[in-house]
Amino acid sequence: MASIIKRGKKWQYTVNNYEDGVRKPIVKGGFDTKRAAQLAASEVELQLRKGQQVITRDIPFTTYFDEWIELYKSGRHKNTYDRYRNSLERVREHFKDISIRKISRADYQRFLNDYGVGKSKETVRKLNSHIRSCIRDAIEDGYISIDFTRKAEFNASKTAKKSEEKHLSYEESLKLYQALFKNIQSNTTTYQLILLALVSGARFGELVGLTTDSFDLKTNTLRITRSWDYKTGAGFGALKNNQSERTISIDKQVMLLCRPLIESSKKNPYGLLFYRPTSTKVLTNNGANKVLKSLLNKLGIDEITMHGLRHTHASVLLYKGANIHSVSKRLGHADIQTTLDHYAHVLKEMEERDEEIAVKIYAV
Repeated sequence: MASIIKRGKKWQYTVNNYEDGVRKPIVKGGFDTKRAAQLAASEVELQLRKGQQVITRDIPFTTYFDEWIELYKSGRHKNTYDRYRNSLERVREHFKDISIRKISRADYQRFLNDYGVGKSKETVRKLNSHIRSCIRDAIEDGYISIDFTRKAEFNASKTAKKSEEKHLSYEESLKLYQALFKNIQSNTTTYQLILLALVSGARFGELVGLTTDSFDLKTNTLRITRSWDYKTGAGFGALKNNQSERTISIDKQVMLLCRPLIESSKKNPYGLLFYRPTSTKVLTNNGANKVLKSLLNKLGIDEITMHGLRHTHASVLLYKGANIHSVSKRLGHADIQTTLDHYAHVLKEMEERDEEIAVKIYAV
């Protein structure tokens, strides 16, 4: 049982604690009320009973989150790291210098509710997943004993696009494919970039990171070994994961179309296929999206983004009967579960189609 005493105008607790048979009491003061000291002491006793490390010093939530990101996420892919840093900024805006110990489940839920205004539920969920991982380690480290992210509700005012709305159907993708060939112009390489995105399913950073030696015109294959930091122009960087390094086959017509582009790219400083003498050094994602949307509007097709072309490539492959393991490898997914999670709607369509085939297989 902890002892609670008053020292001046503040209250202090002392919790009995032994380490290797040596008495090392845990003492902390500065509480405004006796009740506050009792509650804090009870939390420490609970941690000790669970065998958890106990840390009595206060630390701002933002400080712990910042240190946690640098320790566990700084070695991850730059885009992943940047997303965690962005989550930290959202936390800093709301909680400022509040101690991690003083945040309740209600406080955290109000934070998520405020953040969800004008955003989709999926966006709120992603922010929560970053914070939840951090908080679980904070519990392990002994800073807190209660997970205030537990049972959090993801309230949002904006409806996220359904998975099937983020990609084109096979018929739509065929229209786009044909239109891209007709719109290839000598004064811009954006159409070639969009075409490669459609037939490869590569990520945007991987596409703008392509160099003259990425192409094998004899085997019509494309080697993806690195990406380009298209947001800052900082240079080449690592791929998202080990599985992202891959060699994929490409449509022969597209490869032939890239041949003159490959030759002209040998003249720029980096050998980049989509080089631009700007701060980013390559075609921008925003610029490519504008050209893509303009072309889709002319074709009477609902707009999608460049990343939507990656979804289109995978969805069309699956719907055409490609093995999901092959699709997962072609996309450079970390594991097949990622592919299953992203394209469950397509697999459902295939299942329904296959059921019809099974019913009619012996029909006369």
